[in-house]
Amino acid sequence: MEIRYPEIGICGLSCRLCPNYHMTTGSRCSGCKSEGRMAVGCPFITCALKKKGIEFCWDCVESETCEKWKKHRDAGKKNDSFKCYQKLEDDIAFIQANGVVEFEKSQMVRERLLKGMLQQFNEGRSKSYYCIAATVMEVGELSEALDKAAKGSEGLALKERSRLLHSILDDIAARKHYCLKLRK
Repeated sequence: MEIRYPEIGICGLSCRLCPNYHMTTGSRCSGCKSEGRMAVGCPFITCALKKKGIEFCWDCVESETCEKWKKHRDAGKKNDSFKCYQKLEDDIAFIQANGVVEFEKSQMVRERLLKGMLQQFNEGRSKSYYCIAATVMEVGELSEALDKAAKGSEGLALKERSRLLHSILDDIAARKHYCLKLRK
């Protein structure tokens, strides 16, 4: 089967905003449908790709009644793993309304902003935080926060630049009631 969207998880998660996707070591994940992940597998890989030959759960004729996918989605409403699930339902709804191509375009914009945060403001301890912000916040908010932090951080050391961006993102999160940490 041809995999057309390796950076979009079978269940609807965006690999582009995952901390493991942005690792610089050999253990970097190339996406949920990459060769390495497919070898390790997950219940969704086994069911959708290997058994049914479909790329996404929502393309399955059983998607409305699938207990495995329902349980995953319900758990994502309250908890995260190493990856932020806070927007999973919104992302699935967006895909169903607008298509995978439009979703991928939106995720590429978010990934570009995330890469800016990681390259300019990551002091080595903020990758997960920035990945969550890139997942949860609106694109315009992220862009404004990056611009403001870039202008306000000229001449600052990396730790101070990171603190400044954290402060800006935290202020937006407080006003908008975003959760910028993994929910355990």
